Amino acid sequence: MKLRLPGRRDRAETTDTPASAELTEQLVRTSGKGRPTPKRSEAQGRRPGPPPPPPTTRKEAYKRMREQQATRRAEARQGAARGDDAYLPARDRGPVRKLVRDIVDARRNVGSFFLAIAGVALIGTVVPSLVVRNYASFLLFGFFLLLIVDSVVLGRRIKRKVTERFPETQKTRGLAWYGISRATMIRRWRFPKPDVPLGADV
Repeated sequence: MKLRLPGRRDRAETTDTPASAELTEQLVRTSGKGRPTPKRSEAQGRRPGPPPPPPTTRKEAYKRMREQQATRRAEARQGAARGDDAYLPARDRGPVRKLVRDIVDARRNVGSFFLAIAGVALIGTVVPSLVVRNYASFLLFGFFLLLIVDSVVLGRRIKRKVTERFPETQKTRGLAWYGISRATMIRRWRFPKPDVPLGADV
């Protein structure tokens, strides 16, 4: 009969059997993450960073609010400039309006020279010479006639293209006026910005 001392266990009890070793290995596998631990650089790269501390004064809170508002306004301007429907006003949204803008931006419009012609005619009307004033008046009158003809041609083209691409669209008169008003602006001043080059097949 083997005498046991207090506080000591038999070697056979403390030695892991093959069954217990296999059970321990399974527990380790199931309790683990099931994937290799990422490196510190990778973990830090995925971490968005600590949030900014809350403002401590009313002045700091107001300053932070203004910065956030300025950032949102800048994002809205950029989105509207590139024609993102989420940032555009209601009058510019939708694929039909996008088509009208592309039709206008793809051609040279007489209306885009309106400011230049109007400026020359205005200067001519203040010249003391009667001949110059008459020429300025004729220039302005002839330009308006040419503008009307070009606007009629543009309006018909818009209606035809919209009917071909979107036959379910019924109110094309408002679309024609939308395109004509855009055509009277200088190309670089148009908003949203032109998305097609001059001469493009729309």
